[in-house]
Amino acid sequence: MTTHAADSHDLIRVHGARENNLKDVSIEIPKRRLTVFTGVSGSGKSSLVFDTVAAESQRLINETYSAFVQGFMETLARPEVDVLDGLTTAIIVDQSRLGADPRSTVGTVTDANAMLRILYSRLAEPHVGPPGAYSFNVASVSASGGFTVDRGSEKTRTEKVSFSRTGGMCTHCEGRGTVSDIDLTQLYDATKSLDEGALTIPGYTMDGWYGRIYRGCGFFDPGKPIAEFTKKELHALLHQEPTKIKVDGINLTYEGLIPKIQKSMLSKDVDSLQPHIRAFVLRATTTGVCAECDGTRLSPAVRASRIGDVSIADACAMEIRDLAEWVRGLHDPSVAPLLTALRHSLDSFTEIGLGYLSLDRPSGTLSGGEAQRVKMIRHLGSSLTDVTYVFDEPTVGLHPHDIQRMNDLLLRLRDKGNTVLVVEHKPETIAIADHVVDLGPGAGTGGGTVCFEGTVAGLRASGTLTGRHLDDRAKVKDTVREPRGALEIRGATTHNLRDVDVDIPLGVLCVVTGVAGSGKSSLVHGSVRSDEGVVSVDQGAIRGSRRSNPATYTGLLDPIRKAFAKANGVKPALFSANSEGACPNCNGAGVVYTDLGMMAGISTTCEECEGRRYDASVLVHRLGGRDIAEVLAMPVSEALEFFAEGEARTPAAHRILTRLSDVGLGYLTLGQPLTTLSGGERQRLKLAVHMADKGGVYVLDEPTSGLHLADVEQLLGLLDRLVDSGKSVIVVEHHQAVMAHADWIIDLGPGAGHDGGRVVFEGTPADLVAARSTLTGEHLAAYVGA
Repeated sequence: MTTHAADSHDLIRVHGARENNLKDVSIEIPKRRLTVFTGVSGSGKSSLVFDTVAAESQRLINETYSAFVQGFMETLARPEVDVLDGLTTAIIVDQSRLGADPRSTVGTVTDANAMLRILYSRLAEPHVGPPGAYSFNVASVSASGGFTVDRGSEKTRTEKVSFSRTGGMCTHCEGRGTVSDIDLTQLYDATKSLDEGALTIPGYTMDGWYGRIYRGCGFFDPGKPIAEFTKKELHALLHQEPTKIKVDGINLTYEGLIPKIQKSMLSKDVDSLQPHIRAFVLRATTTGVCAECDGTRLSPAVRASRIGDVSIADACAMEIRDLAEWVRGLHDPSVAPLLTALRHSLDSFTEIGLGYLSLDRPSGTLSGGEAQRVKMIRHLGSSLTDVTYVFDEPTVGLHPHDIQRMNDLLLRLRDKGNTVLVVEHKPETIAIADHVVDLGPGAGTGGGTVCFEGTVAGLRASGTLTGRHLDDRAKVKDTVREPRGALEIRGATTHNLRDVDVDIPLGVLCVVTGVAGSGKSSLVHGSVRSDEGVVSVDQGAIRGSRRSNPATYTGLLDPIRKAFAKANGVKPALFSANSEGACPNCNGAGVVYTDLGMMAGISTTCEECEGRRYDASVLVHRLGGRDIAEVLAMPVSEALEFFAEGEARTPAAHRILTRLSDVGLGYLTLGQPLTTLSGGERQRLKLAVHMADKGGVYVLDEPTSGLHLADVEQLLGLLDRLVDSGKSVIVVEHHQAVMAHADWIIDLGPGAGHDGGRVVFEGTPADLVAARSTLTGEHLAAYVGA
């Protein structure tokens, strides 16, 4: 029997891939199978899967749209690859955070809210209006007026019109659920006069422009203490609208302090502000639940409109698995198709392990793993087949108990006839692969080649770094450190915590664990205050443009620039590619970007500086025989030796480089753009920065996120060094190797959401394994082979 020609296309062929650090990689990926890509963090997995295969698939799909439509879409360049053959439509489900807009919730990003609004607009009593009337993103609007229409020589008379739209937005908080107030005590010292320096806002000194404006405005006496101001004078100081004034013959605009700082500081993204201004903004603003809507974001009329005795605000506040049960109890033929779709959507949350969330949970508060699973929901019931699904570490943030459920979902997508590509480190997920591609052998320039391609059994026997560590099992410590005190937490009720009392031991490595949604982060981040003695390293993404790199992010570039300036007798600003030393042709970017409208823009290496970013006149200045561009091209490990001794000896730079090496980033080049770093690399870069903070207690949120099995060992060594140096380390973690290495474990549960929020075990890892009284205990016992 001859095979039909259409059935012969069963491989995705990649030949000559050179994206980022890939070294002319050629592989064949079987279609309608589950392929797992492994390798150390930075070995080139994401470059191959996301930046080559998925990116080209998306680019080819975009090209099928008209030029007009393409003008509204993101432009994608063709990846650096010779041949890509056999591609199918790619659906990317990555760990990028969901929009952190104040009005974005789990319900709005999954369309569950949209279906609920339609349901309430049909069945709720008293009736408020159409679906938009139940939305906290829609304001009530009314208007009236007249208009005239010219039709040739004939002029119609003015028509009177009126318009109104009913929205569900709370007018007080504008649908945010919270309101921000300004703490006036942080703006000024009322016991002082302006002349005595009463203003405590950064930059508002009396010997500059602000001093000239506030002294010469004439609205109040600058020599009088603010506490003695009249109501009119205080209003002028704080709330005056922009007003033209003349001071010393110069025309100026005076504006009250609050609208002034609202525009210049408070309206901007806090993370983008300079550190001293960011600290002021955090001090000066207090955010609380809106008293008008009690945090529901909705107007009184919407909150009074109910199905049975449940308002839409009540429905959104329920845990999703409870909401699914409530929806199952509704039976109305007029909305039967809607109820079916809503039930399916809500059941998908529970199926994927997110039943503990509520629809009113702000989307910006979800972890990377939770965000990725939320994105998966819309694909679970899809009827599409022969699609390529691309996942980026889907088990991030999952307890070992939950990983089996995720594996089942991946296998179900494959069994429907889809190609599933997964970038993953967890051995439990690698084990279910039909095909494995191991990249390496190292990271950065030491990676980018295919070390193994084949079955899981073949990987185990291959002798590659991943193969050797695949069956690694940590053993529980024989002896544990003795605590030097305790951090007492009493009556913790954040989110789902149930009046928790617990003592977190200090001076040891303490691991807080439990299933996803059990209350771990609520306990640690909600009860351990981030003050001067506590250094918190969470999973928040680090910010950085194409110009940002490890040297700028860690502050390493400052001592390097000063060392170059001192050695050559010139200004430090010359050695900044974002300042005076920048190549004039590319403005210090190293590339010249050409915008081609609807087509993909092109980045070409700058011909003047050849990608080095600096003006030629700057590169004649040397330190230890190297120019600034050569130093930024060094990997951390080489730079560590360079700045340790000789003419280039720079202790401040050496200290930062030591921390980067300690967290396993010795292969990164100092000038590598932050936008090219993997998730694991960014997490460790952040940890390296915080290691310089003067704190006695370190709180780490899943530091093994994105780490290869071989790198976990190095991380444990770092945590040990921190504890041995006198620090207390508290780790929120699921990785069994970290649990086994702990001195003390606090296990929360027994389940997620309202089934969790209790401490189900406190003690040493050995006691947890011996008791096997919790889910964590069972999995840890299996892991260590007890």
